[in-house]
Amino acid sequence: MKSKILNKKNIRSALLIVAGILLGWLLFHSPGQKNAKHSAENASADTAQHKQIWTCAMHPQIRMDHPGKCPICGMDLIPLVKSNTTIEENAIQMSESAMKLAEVQTTLVGRGIASKEVRLYGKIQPDERLLVSQSAHVPGRIEQLLVNFTGENVSKGQLIARIYSPELITAQKELLESKTLEDKYPAVLEAAREKLRLWKLSDQQIAGIEKSGTVKSIFDIYATRSGIVADRKVSAGDYVSQGQVLFDLADLSQLWAVFDVYEADLPWISMGANVEFTTQAVPGKTFNGRISFIDPVVDPSTRITKIRVELPNTGMQFKPEMFLNGIIHSGQKSTGEQLIVPKSAVLWTGTRSVVYVRIPGAAQPAFKMREVILGNSMHDRYEVVDGLKSGEEVVTNGTFSVDAAAQLEGKPSMMNPEGETANIMPGMDMSGGDHPKSGSVNEQGNSNASAFKVNMDFIMQLNPVYDQYIVLKNALVQSDVNKTRDASKNMGIALSKVNSTLLSGHAHQQWMEILNDMNKQLSTLGNSGNIQDQRLAFSGLSNDLYHAVKSFGLMKKTVYYQFCPMFNKTGAYWLSESKEIRNPYYGDAMLSCGETKETMKF
Repeated sequence: MKSKILNKKNIRSALLIVAGILLGWLLFHSPGQKNAKHSAENASADTAQHKQIWTCAMHPQIRMDHPGKCPICGMDLIPLVKSNTTIEENAIQMSESAMKLAEVQTTLVGRGIASKEVRLYGKIQPDERLLVSQSAHVPGRIEQLLVNFTGENVSKGQLIARIYSPELITAQKELLESKTLEDKYPAVLEAAREKLRLWKLSDQQIAGIEKSGTVKSIFDIYATRSGIVADRKVSAGDYVSQGQVLFDLADLSQLWAVFDVYEADLPWISMGANVEFTTQAVPGKTFNGRISFIDPVVDPSTRITKIRVELPNTGMQFKPEMFLNGIIHSGQKSTGEQLIVPKSAVLWTGTRSVVYVRIPGAAQPAFKMREVILGNSMHDRYEVVDGLKSGEEVVTNGTFSVDAAAQLEGKPSMMNPEGETANIMPGMDMSGGDHPKSGSVNEQGNSNASAFKVNMDFIMQLNPVYDQYIVLKNALVQSDVNKTRDASKNMGIALSKVNSTLLSGHAHQQWMEILNDMNKQLSTLGNSGNIQDQRLAFSGLSNDLYHAVKSFGLMKKTVYYQFCPMFNKTGAYWLSESKEIRNPYYGDAMLSCGETKETMKF
């Protein structure tokens, strides 16, 4: 009996234990626990698969899987942010930190009066209307020359030479014989006198011959005009014929200031416009004059025309061949206001002009490339004919950084209007200098193609310009101011020999814009005595030559397009004949600073 009672107790205890376990399971077990564990495992896998990538704001082609320093410029890498927000298909999005590091700035497009300061270079020249020649009115031999050198001042009526003339001796004899027959043949006497007058003998000289009754063998020659001797044509002892020029005389009481105007600046030039100019011969003083003449013909080789300012020479302070620096403050010859955009906003490829427009209302800064049609070029601005509207926001600083980001994401960019997927590999990508732009040499070594079909003679004429540019670049590498001056002048000479008439249509227009800018930069390089100013001008010259090379090409050249991220805050480019970095913006101080951005083979 007792055994049965114990069994019942054991059974009851076992049932209580089982019931407790079941109740605990019901109270504490969560059906989502397994799913949560599974989700955590998936998230861990996803995190491993989509690991954070770090990049450089200045060199977005750099890709690393951990933070650190940029191997090119040494800047701190920033995380590459993948936005979940939806933007336009061809837009490029940048984080605020990336914009700050790349110094990306934007400006609102507005309307204004199109104006420009046209800078001119010229010379003082004699007024051609006041140039005269002093000639011999009688044939003979010059016995004595009383005006002996160029630059001597001659006054009207001044004795300038003594001459022996057999013809004049004969004419005197005829006069004296006619004098004896004056009563019977007065007309013969008057004819003899008139013959001497035609030889520019004065009535006093003729009367003196008649009175003396003797024949003179040597006669005085007097100046018939006043002026400065510009050219002496004869010497004592020379035999001259009637009408032969003895001296060229220039009246310098009024002169011409003649300035060169490039073809691209002609829309800003008009008759009567005021020209301010200075000369080193009169330091600290500015002169003014009105344009009195614009040459109707453009020089076919230099693409330059001449304008003229008439200049009173009070006090003889101006002298022919003095150099002048002039400026014209010109307004656009149209009514109303034009749409204006800063030049720094425009990326110019030789065939297209593009800007990056900020997309309004985006959660993060987003930009989209847009092609524009430009009008007149001003000092630091362009007139926009089509492609933008007033109030839109365009990138004006850091434009190349935005364009580089667009290239890397395969979005439409300056050299890739259709867009192209960038070749980004996981981990670190050290091929920064070898990522080609459109038209550059690719990994297979395909040759670069120019934007225009160009006459082969024109391309051959560009080669010496590029060669002289390399000499100029090497002079800046050495930080030699004088060598830089000489090299820039030699490059200017090579540039002047390029025949612009070999181009036509849009190609000719693009070349003339490049030529105009290159000549201005070369003028600064050739006249400056400051190495920093020379390097700033070289930066602009390099951009111009790059556009020329991309647009028109070279003959059998390999050109390396290289970049220094440190110069002038936003960086600067240059062209090189060697892949080795030899920085012209710092010389020995930072000789190897920079990278090759593009390789072009022609």
